[in-house]
Amino acid sequence: MSKQPSAHPDDPHYVSRLGWLRASVLGANDGIVSTGALITGVAAADPGREAILIAGLAGLVAGAMSMAMGEYVSVSSQSDTERADIARERTALREMPEAELHELAAIYETRGMSPGTALQAAREVTEHDALAAHVRDELGLSEASNANPLQAALASAATFSTAASVPLLAAVFAPGGQVVASVLVAVLVALGTLGALGAWAGGAPPGRAVLRVTAGGTLALAATAGIGKIFGVAV
Repeated sequence: MSKQPSAHPDDPHYVSRLGWLRASVLGANDGIVSTGALITGVAAADPGREAILIAGLAGLVAGAMSMAMGEYVSVSSQSDTERADIARERTALREMPEAELHELAAIYETRGMSPGTALQAAREVTEHDALAAHVRDELGLSEASNANPLQAALASAATFSTAASVPLLAAVFAPGGQVVASVLVAVLVALGTLGALGAWAGGAPPGRAVLRVTAGGTLALAATAGIGKIFGVAV
């Protein structure tokens, strides 16, 4: 599928960032929340500082590997599906080009074109690049939405590790007996920053994003701290 030129290359649409931005935000959010929640749960059960730090470090390493593999497998599945659909479309164009032409014209009619204009437009884009036209207008795929498994895996693992280090460092430098409070503050600050950065990178208002991630993180930490307190064991 050929790449479509941009009418304003110096000011690209934010949708072009969706592939890596989604994986990065997901990885960072999970790194902050899961590692922070793990440390909080263990600390609330009142074990030694060494056990808390080991749990946090283990959570960081395991989480980063899990996020990378999860992203790679899921995005690879998406990519396989896209390739299969494109292959079927290529076969249909070869075996029944006239039917595919009218199918494309019908799509343009649903978007407001008159039958004559729709058919003419379908003929012109078909002559230019039939497969690209059907991939874009029939399947709804574009360069911006193309699945990239390796990019998603690396972005997710890198952001998870970086973000998970925030609650871990907060636990390392926390004053005696203040691990839970220190981790809670670090997690809320990190989540708020993540929400604002994610909104900025995606060109969206930051308020709702910040509230969304901080509220979810607070609930996660409260739940694990509660479990640690109730059972008095490392979770």
